[in-house]
Amino acid sequence: MRFRINHVTRYEYAEPVSLCHSIAHLKPPQTARQRCLSSQIRVDPWPAVHREHEDFFGNRVSYFSIQQAHDALEVRAQSEVEVVAPTLPQPEATQPWERIVDRLHDRYDEPMTDLRIFTLSSPLVPPDPDALAYAAESFSPGRPILEATVELMGRIFRDFVYDPTSTTIATPLAEVMEQRKGVCQDFAHVAIAGLRGLGLASRYVSGYLETLPPPGQVKLQGADASHAWFSVLIPNLGWIDFDPTNDQIPGEQHITTAVGRDFQDVTPLRGIFYGGGTHELRVAVDVNRVEPAVSEVADVGEAPDPAPRPPTSALPPQPQGR
Repeated sequence: MRFRINHVTRYEYAEPVSLCHSIAHLKPPQTARQRCLSSQIRVDPWPAVHREHEDFFGNRVSYFSIQQAHDALEVRAQSEVEVVAPTLPQPEATQPWERIVDRLHDRYDEPMTDLRIFTLSSPLVPPDPDALAYAAESFSPGRPILEATVELMGRIFRDFVYDPTSTTIATPLAEVMEQRKGVCQDFAHVAIAGLRGLGLASRYVSGYLETLPPPGQVKLQGADASHAWFSVLIPNLGWIDFDPTNDQIPGEQHITTAVGRDFQDVTPLRGIFYGGGTHELRVAVDVNRVEPAVSEVADVGEAPDPAPRPPTSALPPQPQGR
């Protein structure tokens, strides 16, 4: 499935800003199930410095610096990506989770060396005994890793209330565990904390989720949002994604922009500025399907396949993401 994503971030300042430095994780990477066909970022005012690099996690990071006085800043990212659903075995057919832990902590298993960082605590996902105990309920001895993680995902979906007013990006994990409320970022952190506590490698995924309007209604432009979920390393399968906010293994409607240890590694846009006083922030995101040309989907003389129907569990216009 092919998508065109428009992500616009606009800051308006009460007083002029004399200088700002920013980094953005807005360009989708190439992954096993995702192909980035094009991607560009436009900044207004025009930056004096604008460059891109790949970070430790393989993300495409854009850095820019505006060195002239300005009372507004707009960052517009536009990308076109192609996404395919993962092909997975039956959950009960995967290997026991303890075997994966043994591999990750075997110092002679060189392929696992660089991945052990995802078994360690991170700034927003510290060791948490409550999160560990919560995850352990799904990871009984000898249980297949995919089966256990699917159950953990479903339990978070059922036990935690989606409430955008209950947390901020600074809310501690322990508080989320106590109040059982939060948003996609919090639910991903809960799962990651529990999995790392068990010795498994788990990482944070930032991206977008296509949302569809109710039947008969037009999709509101700018009403989509960034989304977040988590992934688990399963040798021979790779990194497998799980979306606890919606209780589903991400398929064609999930677009990845960055991966890291937690939200702090993959913020869509962050930086520092001098001056400005108070400021107002507005974000508008659109994720729209792009129908491929006939020549791309069918041989000569054949009619193209019809566009795939949306899943019955498609989300309403307001996405459960932030």
